[in-house]
Amino acid sequence: MTQLLLALDAVTVRVPSLDAGLSFYRDALGHELIWRDDASGQAGLRLPESATEIVLTTRHDYEPNWKVRSADEAAEVFRAAGGAVRVEPFDIPVGRLTVLEDPFGNALVCLDTSRGAYTTDADGTVTGVR
Repeated sequence: MTQLLLALDAVTVRVPSLDAGLSFYRDALGHELIWRDDASGQAGLRLPESATEIVLTTRHDYEPNWKVRSADEAAEVFRAAGGAVRVEPFDIPVGRLTVLEDPFGNALVCLDTSRGAYTTDADGTVTGVR
């Protein structure tokens, strides 16, 4: 049996504004900015000993984001195993995303990066996907 969850991609942290969040997590705590996308209200910060990111967000709740091979497959497998699909898979700039719910009421945000990774300018502003 192939394991569904590959790695912890990110932990989202709700902030009142990206500038306020960056002032604390980047400037006060020292986490390096990887990318910033004002259109989505999100910014990614590096954890120095992990590939997992801190994603500051103005729109989502505090939650883990799991990497999967395919968001569509994850939804199918999860549903067949007795879980639920809160949000059907949909396109995001770097791939596809789905929100699942285990039998205990826990949300799991699952995404694949089938389209690549963000490209940024010198300031970390997202300029596209590679």
